[in-house]
Amino acid sequence: MLRKLLILMLMFTLAGCATHAATSGRVVVRDDRVPAAPGFQERDRAIVTEYYRQAKQKKTPRGLAKREQLPPGLAKREVLPSSVHGQPLPADLEARLSVLPGSTVRLLVGRDMVLLYRNTRVVLDILYGVTN
Repeated sequence: MLRKLLILMLMFTLAGCATHAATSGRVVVRDDRVPAAPGFQERDRAIVTEYYRQAKQKKTPRGLAKREQLPPGLAKREVLPSSVHGQPLPADLEARLSVLPGSTVRLLVGRDMVLLYRNTRVVLDILYGVTN
């Protein structure tokens, strides 16, 4: 009986290790409304590119205010500094993009678009040079 119990405990321990190894290093976002992978989807990239390509053709004036920029070398899974505020996307563009989990937000920072966690400001993905 003791031997069966030890074998059973060993099986559960190994199963837990296998589960941990299979999920280590991945970022998982869970939301009841939306099954989402953290990052810009190909469809969203195409929509953003087309939106700003058309905006450039309309000869929109460049902003008069000093534009913020992403810190050099900023990478995914790093924290966006609190000194960088960014701007929300235009409402008509945001409406065309895929729905995000409530814990994430898209921001324009200078010419780049950043997807990050709202509360922790951890960067999930970056689109560089979207508003050329």
